[in-house]
Amino acid sequence: METIKAIMSRRSVRSWTNEPVTADERKIILEAAMNAPSAADARPWHFVTMDDPEVIAQFTQMGGTEMLAESTFMVLVCGEPGKEIYPGFWPQDCSCAAQNMQLAAHDIGIGCVWIAVYPLEERVNLCRKVLNMPEAVTPFALIAMGVPNEVLPPEYRYDETRIHPNGW
Repeated sequence: METIKAIMSRRSVRSWTNEPVTADERKIILEAAMNAPSAADARPWHFVTMDDPEVIAQFTQMGGTEMLAESTFMVLVCGEPGKEIYPGFWPQDCSCAAQNMQLAAHDIGIGCVWIAVYPLEERVNLCRKVLNMPEAVTPFALIAMGVPNEVLPPEYRYDETRIHPNGW
């Protein structure tokens, strides 16, 4: 798939079949994540992968996340501020990694949705508890994936009123 086509046609998928995401597909998605840009190339990220339905089920009670029970593969994108060269940029770095994951997944036919974790304290704490995470690492975003059980048409979202040439 061409890059622009992938960007313009990617949608958040919230319904999946019970078919697993293969090991090869998982590797492609994680390779794309780790190939994202980061401030000073610090790459202050970690990725917790989940495919155990009992682990995944523990994330369905965060409010609006019931659909996660259908996901066959989830990745928690995490930041480690101690690995930064320029402090304060880890959320942007993790955002780039998460977006790369979504585009790679879309390109290979895997549907996904981004679930915000950081800076919601109750979600951060749930991730830490369920996944036994070290304090030096901060849960950032949960990317739930699977073989899509729905087909969503592309949406054209360009809005000229949001463009301010040479100033506001």
